[in-house]
Amino acid sequence: MEPEKNPFVEALSRGRVQFGCWLSLPDNSVVEIAALAGFDWLLIDHEHGPLELTDILSLLQTLAPYDVAPIVRPASDDGALIKKLLDTGAQTLVVPMVNSPEQAARLVSAVRYPPAGTRGLAPNMVRASRWSEIQDYARQANDHICLIVQAETVEAMERLTDIASVDGVDGVFIGPADLAASMGYPGNSAAREVVDVIQKGLKTIGEAGKYAGVLCMDPTLAKTYIQAGADFVGITIDVLLLLRSMKEAVQTFRNLDREEGK
Repeated sequence: MEPEKNPFVEALSRGRVQFGCWLSLPDNSVVEIAALAGFDWLLIDHEHGPLELTDILSLLQTLAPYDVAPIVRPASDDGALIKKLLDTGAQTLVVPMVNSPEQAARLVSAVRYPPAGTRGLAPNMVRASRWSEIQDYARQANDHICLIVQAETVEAMERLTDIASVDGVDGVFIGPADLAASMGYPGNSAAREVVDVIQKGLKTIGEAGKYAGVLCMDPTLAKTYIQAGADFVGITIDVLLLLRSMKEAVQTFRNLDREEGK
């Protein structure tokens, strides 16, 4: 059995902007519906949602038959956690709060088997190797891992060139919400000052030869970021889609009630 190519990297290499959705609900049906919706990638969020490792494993298994690239965001940059996520079969990680090239270099080591890195080996007992069915998994795994680091503080943006230049970092994802808070604009990631920093950051990432990503749910602003160099864009979040759709449905029928004078 041959190692599976990374679908996220394969898609990015074709030069088309990739649009995705944040997943925070530990529900296989929601994830399967998202897989059918046409997104290019789906990010399973371990950082902020209630998901645990067994949930992530189950959601990756749910996504496996579908033509969508799964991504996992760990809760932290802890090497032991990253090892377990890779062992579940995650090939692309988006690691939050990376503020220095030294931290980025440690992550590069954490996602790679020796001698290139420090990831512990147990290829005969993990889903990543299809429980040893992929005969050369340990030898070839490094070639199929994609490491995206998140820049979401003033410190990270000031050191962005150095972070993006770390060998083994495949891309940098700018987190607007935390960045805005770090800049003194909590809850206002569309502030002109924040937008300007993000645009400059996307250009810097591209100039380093790395993939650039950002979360943006405003189509007009997303177009601005794409023009600035964004290669992949998170355009919505599962809980927001569910809540907004339900509220819109209720409001539509409440309006009917009022129109009829009841």
